[in-house]
Amino acid sequence: MQIPEDLQYSSDHEWVRLEGGRAKVGITDYAQDALGDVVFVDLPEVGQSVTAGQAICEVESTKSVSDIYAPVGGTIVEVNGDLADAPERLNEDPYGEGWIFVIEVDGEAGDLLDAAGYRALVEG
Repeated sequence: MQIPEDLQYSSDHEWVRLEGGRAKVGITDYAQDALGDVVFVDLPEVGQSVTAGQAICEVESTKSVSDIYAPVGGTIVEVNGDLADAPERLNEDPYGEGWIFVIEVDGEAGDLLDAAGYRALVEG
């Protein structure tokens, strides 16, 4: 299971890459493995205002449908439209081409964990 040291994590299994005032978000390797084969991603809308902890989109797999939560507050400024035709990228490259959305951060961050904290969460 990959848990990159340079990211932050939510207890809901999203990863966050802070880049300036923006946060790129996806699901963790642990989450994609638990979901199984991803077959559909319901992306949030660009321009949507979100608060930390708010369910903002869904990922459907062969096993279940799971909510994806905003790990920080702000406005959705970009979505990964490539996931519409290739949802399997969440399984194949969760920390790269499998990113889901970008938030322009203007609110509070949720309770984000560093890599060690997230590792303790999933291994504990």
